[in-house]
Amino acid sequence: MPIEPDDLRRFLTSVHPYDALDTDALDVLVPQFLTRSYKPGEEVYAVGSQLEGLYLVHTGQVEIRDENGVAVSLLGPRNSFGERGLMREGLAATTASALDETVLLMLPAYAFRELVAEHAAARRFFDRSRAARPRRSDLAHSRVETLMARAPLTVPPETPAQQAALMMREEGVSSLCITRGRDLIGIVTIRDISAKVVAGGMDTNIPVSEIMSHEPVTLPPSAIGSDVLHTMVERGIGHVPITDAGRLVGIVTQTDLTRFQAVSSAELVAAIARARSPAQMAETTARIPQLLAQLVAGGNRHEVTTRLITDVADTVTRRLLALAEEDLGTAPVPWLWLACGSQGRQEQTGVSDQDNCMILDDSATERDLEYFREMAKFVCDGLDKAGYFYCPGDMMATNPRWLQTQSVWRRYFRGWIEKPDPEAQMLASVMFDLRPIGGTKSLFEDLQHETLEAASKNSIFTAHMISNSLKHTPPLGLLRGFATIRSGEHKNTVDLKHNGVVPVVDLARVYALQARLPEAGTRARIEGAIAAGAVSGSGGQDLLDAYDLIAETRLEHQATLVKRGEKPDNYLAPSDLSDFERSHLRDAFVVIKSMQSAIGHGRGMLG
Repeated sequence: MPIEPDDLRRFLTSVHPYDALDTDALDVLVPQFLTRSYKPGEEVYAVGSQLEGLYLVHTGQVEIRDENGVAVSLLGPRNSFGERGLMREGLAATTASALDETVLLMLPAYAFRELVAEHAAARRFFDRSRAARPRRSDLAHSRVETLMARAPLTVPPETPAQQAALMMREEGVSSLCITRGRDLIGIVTIRDISAKVVAGGMDTNIPVSEIMSHEPVTLPPSAIGSDVLHTMVERGIGHVPITDAGRLVGIVTQTDLTRFQAVSSAELVAAIARARSPAQMAETTARIPQLLAQLVAGGNRHEVTTRLITDVADTVTRRLLALAEEDLGTAPVPWLWLACGSQGRQEQTGVSDQDNCMILDDSATERDLEYFREMAKFVCDGLDKAGYFYCPGDMMATNPRWLQTQSVWRRYFRGWIEKPDPEAQMLASVMFDLRPIGGTKSLFEDLQHETLEAASKNSIFTAHMISNSLKHTPPLGLLRGFATIRSGEHKNTVDLKHNGVVPVVDLARVYALQARLPEAGTRARIEGAIAAGAVSGSGGQDLLDAYDLIAETRLEHQATLVKRGEKPDNYLAPSDLSDFERSHLRDAFVVIKSMQSAIGHGRGMLG
């Protein structure tokens, strides 16, 4: 039975993105929706079929299954489905079936495309890809909330001028905000006290309210760096309080602007290249969280941000290798230092430990090995002091197992491939992400080529690697929610690293293995796998979109913590996200689950 237009209109205005449309747009849209009724178990559409349009659940429940019949979602009222296929070639990417008596609203494909083309809110909601964002990270285009000090010093208006001056001297600041409660009523600077009290011969106990600047110029947190610059230049001031609805939330000074401009990956790299000790490097790497926050605020894509942060780690490593040779003398035989893990993939964030190893020329003697053990200790200890903490799993060159000649490494990889037990799967997963950092690169090039060829030809090893890649699963609750951590310090959060990024990293590694790709980066591996036909174009693109969204959500979460003065981590509470953000993030997890299902059913996954 058709739904009355007024009832349909009221229903749509309770659903995003239709709630963002104006009256005229709804007048056009409402008559285009068709009502469809389904009995329990009845199929709405099958995977691969031509989609009639976009579906919206009015009443009842719909189960979504992937191409292998694995349930990936259970949808209730106000949930949409079918948009993924419509945004591609118009073919269904899943199978949808009613679980009970269900009424759906169907917007024909042509009307859906018009909706997306004409309305930005709909386009943002239904396009699950990460559209290119502004890629500027310069001062002028960065938001004020990235620049400002979040805990400016405040005093009440009756505070004596001398006491205010002492506070500024002790805290090393040049201004105080005058507040009544949380409301900003003025600002006093060192210059005010010097010019008005000292030079003017006033009583040093005069209240700051007598010398402060009343109703100072302020800016909101949404302002950008150029607003601050223009305000300072136009008004001849060096301090701009940041207020939200009259409440003081921060302050930006000329010193903040100078500090912000100084934090760039190039500046950090230059400082590290000049460092003479791990302690000096640590002073520089301590600024990495600020660099991360700045890069995210500037709209840089996640792979750009992580690449720049990894460049800093690479520079620290190479500088320590150079200092080690200065201390120990010239190395007796050719050697190569390699990074694995996130550094190997050039995907480091604000939370990184160290994973590394060494390959030595086969001419190395036992006496030579002692030299390299000392070098490894010097570098790994230095990395730890510089903020790249020791690997909990001891995947470091200080472990004798991971400091070996090329022939031993060749034997390692051959053994892992021929006898892929659980430890071999784990080690191979780590070591397939190796990337040379310093030394003689040719020690790895032939070894990498031989290993990829041998591994791709061994179907049993490939099957074990596929099985290993499915151990980390996305945090999906069946009822359109998230499977959050149930207890402990991170209760009610999802781990964006181990349950979001890592599953994609593992899939990409298998694709690279199957296609014999030398790339170590996750995105490059997926793109290479698409080009080589190791993964379908549509599936690969969906996975790239899902990876982009999760990786950027992870970095945005870390940047938010940094701006709050907290240590960055990978644990995000879904309740911190908007309905729009939760919907997109969950859809990204669904894509990963579908791709895991596909690879598990496609190439001999071991049970």
